[in-house]
Amino acid sequence: MSLDQDFEREDDEDGDGKEMSFISHLEELRWHVIRAGASILIFAIIAFIYIQEIYHYVIVAPSRPDFWTYRMLCKLSEITGYEDLCVKALNFKMQFIGMGDAFTMSMTSSVITGLLFAFPYAFWEIWRFIEPGLKPSEKRSARGAVFYVTSLFFSGVLFGYYIVSPLAINFLANYTLDPSIINEFSVASYISLVATLTLACGVAFQLPIVVFVLSKIGILTPAFMREYRKHSMIVILIVAAIITPSPDIYSQILVAIPLFLLYEISIMVSAKVEREKLREETRLAKLGGTLTED
Repeated sequence: MSLDQDFEREDDEDGDGKEMSFISHLEELRWHVIRAGASILIFAIIAFIYIQEIYHYVIVAPSRPDFWTYRMLCKLSEITGYEDLCVKALNFKMQFIGMGDAFTMSMTSSVITGLLFAFPYAFWEIWRFIEPGLKPSEKRSARGAVFYVTSLFFSGVLFGYYIVSPLAINFLANYTLDPSIINEFSVASYISLVATLTLACGVAFQLPIVVFVLSKIGILTPAFMREYRKHSMIVILIVAAIITPSPDIYSQILVAIPLFLLYEISIMVSAKVEREKLREETRLAKLGGTLTED
């Protein structure tokens, strides 16, 4: 048997039952990747054109005390009476060190921005390549995958940008070893922190999707997740403490609550997958019994 025959699968997009060879699949994948990459490049170019506005209103906004999150924390401090929540000043300065750092960071920031805005289309292109290889039942279960993945990703990005990043910046900016030492950070380190936390949260919010896949292949069950719910709470609190270096408990709770909700949603997703499996098994059993009687 040839290599092409080993990797043949039915092409559902054409709907004519035609089989595609391994080389044909590689060619198809190449064009999907090219289109996804082109979308990222287009958005990156647009971002580079407006890079000064993006820097002022988006990227460095969490470094100013008038940022939305800090204003909300001040209101929360008035309600709770916990004055340490209110951020009135961020004691640090940012600077470029190398001659070409400004241009380099403009390019890097443009690519990251392009990736964020092109994510829905880029993922849709990859999904178009994957979907024809799924079984009809798998396609039904995965209906709306692009919407759910994209929604969870942007929810995580917004959570990372408005909650995690400001809390981390506030703590690190005001943390000093001695009053005579002035905190001056490079723009590269600042952007690295914001980008890492923001994108990491976008990935972390894919937990329900990961649980869905693992439940479909039988690795995870809702009973297992409920049994280890208490253990997961401890892990979530540890993760919240790591990604929010601030020692106050309120910051950790702000981060931990959405992660708890994601875990509970993941349990419901796993339970739904299990119910669908049971219905399918029942249907097949009834069908087998009917055939046996005939």
